[in-house]
Amino acid sequence: MTISDCAFVRLANGLRLAYVEQGERDGAAIVFLHGYSDSHRSFDLLMPHVPRAWRSIAVTQRGHGHSDKPHEPYAVKDFAADVPLLLDALNIDRAILVGHSMGSSIALQAAADYPDRVAGVALLGAFAAFQGNAAVDELGQAIQSFTESVDPEFVLAFQEATVAGMIPQRYLDTVVNESLRCPSRVWRRVFQGMQACDPLAAAERCRTPGVVIWGDADAFCPRADQLVLRDTLPEGRLFTLRGVGHALHWERPAETASILRAFVAELDDADPFRDAVFG
Repeated sequence: MTISDCAFVRLANGLRLAYVEQGERDGAAIVFLHGYSDSHRSFDLLMPHVPRAWRSIAVTQRGHGHSDKPHEPYAVKDFAADVPLLLDALNIDRAILVGHSMGSSIALQAAADYPDRVAGVALLGAFAAFQGNAAVDELGQAIQSFTESVDPEFVLAFQEATVAGMIPQRYLDTVVNESLRCPSRVWRRVFQGMQACDPLAAAERCRTPGVVIWGDADAFCPRADQLVLRDTLPEGRLFTLRGVGHALHWERPAETASILRAFVAELDDADPFRDAVFG
């Protein structure tokens, strides 16, 4: 099975979610949670670099991609509530959550609300807060102007803003097409859900180790957010990738995977690591 192929799983709440899976079924379970308007395809470039010994699962969350798109709800707590149901459906007891952007807030909320199901959180391009963020405010203003259809040119500009360097054109086309699968009502409701959530409050309730991975050319998430998340999470670490934007797992998938490997190894009692900067 290639990473672009997907299967479907029915949760106990009735939602049907698309997902892809690779690796050993008895390996460490790693669940990848994508960002706003993305899908499991957000991890296409990263997956070839993660160990095959892991049971790696990239899921398309409610409202996105080929997954079910209910009328409501779309609060971050609702996305987080899908996580243990996904684990139940896939017969997984506990998992490490890897979240990008919005997905990092969902990972934090799931870890706070369902501590027995989450073994660790890795946050990529994470927000400590959505309120008071100028880039988020600008995005919200654009979304409020959406009609029944979503403008492909807007989506292209939005996705291009998440990177500071070059990514393959074919892959950029893929993520734009995935974002266009989100109806305008989902764009609006999910954005409202993000604005209403408090990632830092969730981080304060976390009892699981966490790692924060950030590109210092991120146009959406400031360094201050990364520092406060690092200092709030138990045993928190911050890794900075130089010259990299918000979608760091697209621009530097090998280095992102290397940090994730170290984090998972540490959870398995490997040698500890410290804050680091990659040039």
